[in-house]
Amino acid sequence: MIDKILKETEAILTGHFLLSSGKHSDKYVQCAKLMQYPDKAETVIKEITSQLNDIQFETVCGPAMGGIIVAYELARQTGKKAVFTERENGEMKLRRGFEIKPGEKIIIAEDVITTGKSTYETIKVLEELGAEIVAITCIADRSKGNLKHTVYSAVQPDIETWEKEECPLCKKGSTPVKPGSRKIEQ
Repeated sequence: MIDKILKETEAILTGHFLLSSGKHSDKYVQCAKLMQYPDKAETVIKEITSQLNDIQFETVCGPAMGGIIVAYELARQTGKKAVFTERENGEMKLRRGFEIKPGEKIIIAEDVITTGKSTYETIKVLEELGAEIVAITCIADRSKGNLKHTVYSAVQPDIETWEKEECPLCKKGSTPVKPGSRKIEQ
């Protein structure tokens, strides 16, 4: 059902994409397209919520930009507090008067996870404030199990990625486009 909703909302894009990780792919999950439809987003995030029954937490934190709405909806469905981190001068920070108490149990909520860069930047910020990260969640988990934490997701799309030098699309002369909000670090 989740795959069907992602297709209906045109959240799965096909083409030649330069990902924030620097890798290339022929598909991209654009969860902002899903978020245009709150009822469909609610259904997709309910799939994540259903996996969290045994996890005790107080707060949901979403890395900006993609995690903000996901964190809000996950917090709404579970009756918890929602906050977000954002980059300031290229560094992830907790701003806007948000406060985290030492020992506060937090779930990280993302739209898509591939390498986990934004997630781990957010974990670092929160742990420095004394938080305890109890789970990582996302709509689409593209990490293929390569993270050091368990990821609770609505879907695990089978989407290939390549290093630039190995990209078959580049070898055919195609030029990738960079979707998403995060800049690529050179």
